[in-house]
Amino acid sequence: MLLSLKIENFALIDRLDLELYAGLNILTGETGAGKSIVLDALDAALGGKVSARMVRTGAERANIEATFLTNPAIAQWLETQEIEALDADTLICSREIAPRSNRTRINGVVVNKQQIQQLRDRLVEITAQGQTILLSQAAQQREWLDSFGDQVFKQSLTSQRQKVAKLFEAKERSRKALFDRQQNERNRLQHLDMLRYQLKELEAANLDDPDELDMLEGDRNRLAHSVELQKQGYAVYEALYQNDSGKACGDLLGEAESILSEMVTLDRESEAILELVSSALAQVQEAGRQINNYVNRLESDPEQLEIIEQRINQIKQICRKYGTLPEAIAYTEKLQQELAELTDQSLSLEELELRAEADLQALLKACKKLTELRRQSATALEQAQIEALKMLAMEKVRFQVGIYASEPNALGGDRIVFEFSPNLGEPLQPLAETASGGEMSRFLLALKTCFVHQKVTPNQPNVEFSHANVGTMVFDEIDAGVSGRVAQAIATQLWQLSRSSQILCVTHQPLIAAIADRHFHVSKEVIGDRTQVQIQLLEIEDRKQELAQIASGKTFAEDNGTVKTKKTKGKAVVNEIEHLALAQAIAFAESLLEQAAAIKAS
Repeated sequence: MLLSLKIENFALIDRLDLELYAGLNILTGETGAGKSIVLDALDAALGGKVSARMVRTGAERANIEATFLTNPAIAQWLETQEIEALDADTLICSREIAPRSNRTRINGVVVNKQQIQQLRDRLVEITAQGQTILLSQAAQQREWLDSFGDQVFKQSLTSQRQKVAKLFEAKERSRKALFDRQQNERNRLQHLDMLRYQLKELEAANLDDPDELDMLEGDRNRLAHSVELQKQGYAVYEALYQNDSGKACGDLLGEAESILSEMVTLDRESEAILELVSSALAQVQEAGRQINNYVNRLESDPEQLEIIEQRINQIKQICRKYGTLPEAIAYTEKLQQELAELTDQSLSLEELELRAEADLQALLKACKKLTELRRQSATALEQAQIEALKMLAMEKVRFQVGIYASEPNALGGDRIVFEFSPNLGEPLQPLAETASGGEMSRFLLALKTCFVHQKVTPNQPNVEFSHANVGTMVFDEIDAGVSGRVAQAIATQLWQLSRSSQILCVTHQPLIAAIADRHFHVSKEVIGDRTQVQIQLLEIEDRKQELAQIASGKTFAEDNGTVKTKKTKGKAVVNEIEHLALAQAIAFAESLLEQAAAIKAS
């Protein structure tokens, strides 16, 4: 469960500390007020995509910190990842965003994308605007069906899918082996001759070191310029250590050391300088010895140079035909393996055919078992989804999971289609072809409800809870495209769902906002010369004002009986019509809160 969210220098947010609660947390505010920014920050803290443009203008970096209530399963995951727990109850996910750095941390430990994604799946499920598009994707429908079946049948589908995937790989290997033998049988000898010729050429070149060409070219350069290198080396030696025409560096440092030694006997303050000069003299003497040894080792060897030139030409000729030297070495190994496979007559063509057929039949048998499990899962999902949709004011809805045969693959031999009919008398059709935007939103909410009800057995519906095993679900305007009775049904469903999972929901619907356990108002304010996003937890009177504003589309404020609007910018406008509108809006807000309380009590 998400306990708090701290945001600093992210988009329009300067600094924000948001404390969250169990149950249903609602965020409301004007369009563009920054509600989605808060959800984007949570997404970023859990490894979502970010860019340097998300850093607030004028700031060097953005920082986001999300604190969660942990549970034994998460504690065990942390242990497997060798990440220390901060304490027994909490877990902190943080993200630093800067133009040239982007770090994600768990309990202060920098983690990679795979790790934070694994943890994210255990902590939060974010349903953002536009996610209903996933409902129309066959692959996603299959994943939902299998996931639901896993929860119902305790991972039977996962184990069967893994078995199917392994058998599919075996079938593909045997099929490919058979196909390759059939294709290559006619020209196998010709192909073998070509392979042997290429392999003979490559093996004759004796290629085993990917860096050999670079080393050979280095040796060639040294041998080709040995005279010049000797001349330059002697010049260095004379400058450092021994010079017949004048004093070398070592001689000058020796004199300086001798003088400083006498100075030290008179004044100990110069002792540090003496140590520096002595050290420099020792290094110059060592450099002189090493350059002398280097020059003495240099020799002109035309025969060795010729051998190196020939080897370089041989390798370059190979590379012109087979790519870079590492690629030529890799190709040699590939040819050896391919030649071994072509010359392996341990299995006849008939034996390969029998193996391929046996592997295919094993796959088909496993796919049939997976199909049976999916049909059982489909029946359970259909019943649960229809019940959930009826609670969302879709009493006449029909829903069916269509399972149709398809070419077997690693995921089975089924094509899954969610089929839907929202109106009595209308035939079932693919969900994407018949559902409106509002119906898609309700369908998705119902689907989430089905999954949560399988994961967690809800407590008494009107009991405040704070267990560590409660996850967090985020809905960003799941109520888009609905109103009236449907909005009320969504509100009821969200609240019921929040009894078994913490919910954070952005909405523009007063019916949904009224049923919240905690109601937050998001606004943009100009502070100084900058726009900032602010969030306020609303108490009862402020909630009435906010609900009245959402319902009426106007902003009201009371000040000693005087009604003000945004357009007046603080100038009192005493207007009987406005007073009446305010009174009606507040009365409507109060009725919404009373209605919400009644729904919760029931």
